Amino acid sequence: MTFLQQIAIVCPLVFLASLVDSIAGGGGLISLPAYYLTGIPAHFCLGSNKFSSCTGTLFSTGRFLRSGNFHFRTAAVAAAAALGGSFLGARLTLFLDDRALRIAMLILLPAAAVFIFWRGRKKSDSSTFDQIPRRRAILLSAVIGLVIGAYDGFFGPGTGTFLILAFTTILGFDMKTACGNTKVVNLASNLAALATFIAAGTIQYNLAVPAAACSIAGHWIGSGLAIKKGAKFIRPVMVLVLILLFSKLVFDMFA
Repeated sequence: MTFLQQIAIVCPLVFLASLVDSIAGGGGLISLPAYYLTGIPAHFCLGSNKFSSCTGTLFSTGRFLRSGNFHFRTAAVAAAAALGGSFLGARLTLFLDDRALRIAMLILLPAAAVFIFWRGRKKSDSSTFDQIPRRRAILLSAVIGLVIGAYDGFFGPGTGTFLILAFTTILGFDMKTACGNTKVVNLASNLAALATFIAAGTIQYNLAVPAAACSIAGHWIGSGLAIKKGAKFIRPVMVLVLILLFSKLVFDMFA
């Protein structure tokens, strides 16, 4: 496959993935297969995808921070815990089979989609976070970061979506603030992983840099839509991501 063909495959799909990821997480379900389609080695696919996605996430995180749609203390605690959780999850892959987790996800994902729709009908896009005592909020933030960070290190797909779901259901944030917090946690995790790929030299920069430009565009547009439209726009995209993840799990198990 020629370089121009690789660009023609990767760049549009990375833009689409970044648009989705900036709104509801789960962009890797689109962008990583795009790199695999080019035929470059798998470890270069992982490194190049992390480079482009991390670059885009930096811009969408900045946009959420400037808009004020985040809660610094809980986001910082969750981000720190997620780094530890990710390390723990990666270690668990050496000892455990992920099949049981995949089966559990096949049960949990439809339930999560139904819950999102139900919550959208029952509640408005408002925050109940202020009703939670500060110490409890910090503890819950650490638990969210640790558990979902471990999931990210062990399995990975849909991490951003689960963070948004956790920040809204457990801590009571509105969708926009939950998205902002999720961007902070994801950025911290992505930067740590990116440093590993850079050190290993497993990034194909001539492909990853143009893809990063598309990622920036997707994240910029998507984060703007999420900030402007709020829950009524974020919820349907979250359900779409859960459907994509469910489909991927079914395909991986039976293909």
